[in-house]
Amino acid sequence: MVKREALERHQIAVYLVAIVLGIAAGLLGEPLGRGMQPLISPLLAVLLYGMFTLIPFLKLREALANGRFMGALLLTNFVVVPLIVWGLLTLFPQTEAALIGVCLVLLTPCIDYVIVFTALGKGDEKAITAATPVLFVLQLALLPLYLNLFAGKEAAALVEAGPFVEAFLTLIVLPLAAAVLTQLWAKHGERAGQANRAGARVLDAAAWLPVPAMALVLIAVTASQIGRIVSDPVPVLRVLPIYIGFLLLAPIAAALVGRLLKLEDGSGRALIFSAFTRNSLVVLPLALALPGEAAGAAAAVIVAQTLIELLGELIYVRAVPGLLWRGKRGS
Repeated sequence: MVKREALERHQIAVYLVAIVLGIAAGLLGEPLGRGMQPLISPLLAVLLYGMFTLIPFLKLREALANGRFMGALLLTNFVVVPLIVWGLLTLFPQTEAALIGVCLVLLTPCIDYVIVFTALGKGDEKAITAATPVLFVLQLALLPLYLNLFAGKEAAALVEAGPFVEAFLTLIVLPLAAAVLTQLWAKHGERAGQANRAGARVLDAAAWLPVPAMALVLIAVTASQIGRIVSDPVPVLRVLPIYIGFLLLAPIAAALVGRLLKLEDGSGRALIFSAFTRNSLVVLPLALALPGEAAGAAAAVIVAQTLIELLGELIYVRAVPGLLWRGKRGS
């Protein structure tokens, strides 16, 4: 029987296969690819619910207790990373829709599979897990500010309030509320004893959702967008230097911050993975809420970042402990 931990360890391979299947499905015929687009929103809702159930929202105190790591995490993700993104966008200007897509994905730190990659890279996955509620709340609070600062008024004007708020409520707030209620249900069951374990069973079942749901989302997104990318590859090609530059600069900057704040080996590696692993699937609903052709362009740009990042993870799970943060005893 396949264990959830084994599935998570091999999730990069699962996602790459999903992307290949999506590309193949989209290239077989435009009607097939476009027909998968209506599946994206319900699949995203399931994915985000599963992801949110894994975030320890009921353990905020534990996250705040590790003050030095939390300070380094916030400084890196909400000051250093935005400065890197600003510099890259200055060097490589983008169209309005692509600009919004880049800002959405690069300015939001990952809150889910970063935990698995941190563990694979010999980082402190418990510290990054405890910090995910703070990262999630802050990125949602700061994202409107970042969009206005980085995208400018003309690009920000593409973000129509109605569809944007609807996507935020239905695809982020509702799954989040359901996940928190599930956690509360499970916690209440623990207090009630073995007689009331239904909540814990639901929570355990939900933990299986993220990897297969994300694979299905990647299939649907790539199948529905690959035709657009093939017919007009310029927007995606123009953002590749930004993503490659980010993948090179963010880990180095995070390592410098970690050394400056004298983090322990595990915490330093966790900081590096948080710096370059982004929240692509959480912000995808917001990109799809853009009007007309802008939605497809922004979504294609976000999917491109996901692919570049997954390839980067294959390198960094070895490079972080072996090169960027080797540790005092090779730990």
